[in-house]
Amino acid sequence: MRKYQNNPFNCAVVRTVNYIGGKWKPIILIRLLSGSVRFGKLTSQIPDISRKILTQQLKELEEDGLIIRNEYKEKPPRVEYELSERGKTLMPILKAMFDWGVQMESPETRGTWDPVMPENIK
Repeated sequence: MRKYQNNPFNCAVVRTVNYIGGKWKPIILIRLLSGSVRFGKLTSQIPDISRKILTQQLKELEEDGLIIRNEYKEKPPRVEYELSERGKTLMPILKAMFDWGVQMESPETRGTWDPVMPENIK
């Protein structure tokens, strides 16, 4: 069963964390910024996540309306995931998280913007 952080004061930050918080959801969302991705491709792009946890996280993101699951009736069956319109509204939030993370790095290891994410995010 899905666990939500208690939010007695109806805090918007807690609500946001309930949607995209955790170890894997931001990573999954970043991988979907460039367009639809097949399940197998996600497993190769995020090698440390188990298939079970990836499936669970994708289901939660879909239930929350942040991603769309497209199932194609082919042989073999094909499933692709993409950001929904609501999910696309997270782009500035993910960019801000990236920028903050860069600021927290030491100058010697400072990275560059992930090429998977579009440069035109404002």
